[in-house]
Amino acid sequence: MSSFHKIVVLGAGNIGGTLAQRLAERSLADELVLVDIIEGLPQGKALDIQQSAPILGFSTRVTGSTSLEALRDADLVIETAGLARKPGMSRSDLLGKNADILEVHAKAVRDFAPAAIVLVVTNPVDVMTHWFRQVSGLPPGRVFGESGTLDTARFRWFVADELKVAPRDVVGFVLGTHGDTMVPILSLTSVAGVPLSRLISAERLAALVERTKKGGGEIVELLKMGSAYYAPSAAQAELVEALGRNEHRLLGVTAHLNGEFGLTGLCLGVPVVLGRAGVERVVEVELTASERTAFDASATAVRADLEILAQRARSPA
Repeated sequence: MSSFHKIVVLGAGNIGGTLAQRLAERSLADELVLVDIIEGLPQGKALDIQQSAPILGFSTRVTGSTSLEALRDADLVIETAGLARKPGMSRSDLLGKNADILEVHAKAVRDFAPAAIVLVVTNPVDVMTHWFRQVSGLPPGRVFGESGTLDTARFRWFVADELKVAPRDVVGFVLGTHGDTMVPILSLTSVAGVPLSRLISAERLAALVERTKKGGGEIVELLKMGSAYYAPSAAQAELVEALGRNEHRLLGVTAHLNGEFGLTGLCLGVPVVLGRAGVERVVEVELTASERTAFDASATAVRADLEILAQRARSPA
């Protein structure tokens, strides 16, 4: 039996299409719909994915549409639509244009799928998650963003590659923004229980942290056109599985804060417990003094972007 009756992926680009494939192969929905404004793109990708069903053995019905009415009665919506970063472009540069796209989608979710859980992927994801929740009016626990799971995976890989150990044995969290002010929590990172400080020098750790912060940008620069989508879609699929299987996983996501970590009125990357209802609770972990300073800097960066968005909303058209 599938975890969800209907999942809608908004945006059929590299991330949306790859994510749809991953979700179908894991049989996480009875019905999976790709939605995009480009006629033929969502339909073509959906048909391509569907034709792999006899080989891979899944029963999910995969379709494509250009109409937001396809959101009707969805119980999970994944927002991947928006402009991707180009070389030299920060996530904040995307703010205004992607906010316009998400405003239309958030209103459509409110109208056609008011009971849905929403996973926001569009960058800058911390701000876009807040914006989607605000426009849609959905409860905070049912709108969250994918950030820390991807950033943590990147950090775990860099550590594993440095130490030549199995990636799955590296555990930890990357909190804060999904951007230059993200905070790899070294005090909570270990390899099979062994603290990183016993395995890697402070100098090498600093280099790995810096590479993690620029992990997405490194791929953008290498690709020249477009941005990462294999690792991001894997992180998103992990979150969807945690929701659909009601696994109560402790994972890092961009979540609404209402006093946790002493912060309110914004969405930021924090550890949460994910289950079938969405974000069940934010888990407040102990941070070192330097980690707390960096985490607060993340919050300041998000508030600055939120203010830009607020000023834009107040300006006459």
